[in-house]
Amino acid sequence: MQLPYRKPGKFSQTPFDPLITQDKFYDLSRRLDKLKKQQPKAATEVAHLAELGDFSENMEYQQAKGRLRWINNQILILERQLTEAEIISSNGKKDIVEIGATVTITDGKKLKSYQILGSTETNPEQGIISHISPIGAALLDHKVGDNITVIIGKTNRQYTITQIS
Repeated sequence: MQLPYRKPGKFSQTPFDPLITQDKFYDLSRRLDKLKKQQPKAATEVAHLAELGDFSENMEYQQAKGRLRWINNQILILERQLTEAEIISSNGKKDIVEIGATVTITDGKKLKSYQILGSTETNPEQGIISHISPIGAALLDHKVGDNITVIIGKTNRQYTITQIS
């Protein structure tokens, strides 16, 4: 049975963002090592199941081949991420917002803190936003006390930077 072809969504071809923290770099390296250790076993399993004959009705072979293909694809993706990675390092400047900084802002009612990182590490629920998000992009290169305008959809929101760490 052939699966229907679906046109990729608008977020399927997002540009690659090489900015990552040192911790994320180590995490990706560990994942790559783990996958490289799984690869020979998966290849051996495919070869063993191929010896059983009829490929069209050998479901175990198809599944093993799919697992091996997934492992190989993940290895290629991780190797690319690691070779093109740019490690985010704090220059020690606490007077201007840059990538890697934690910024506290207020809208006059509530204080919010955000850490600005690369797009692969974002987690808005934990206050980690991307440098290319509307708020992250608006905060970059500003100082404590600066007022910024963030355009989200059709709304303009005003914030004041209260702290950079």
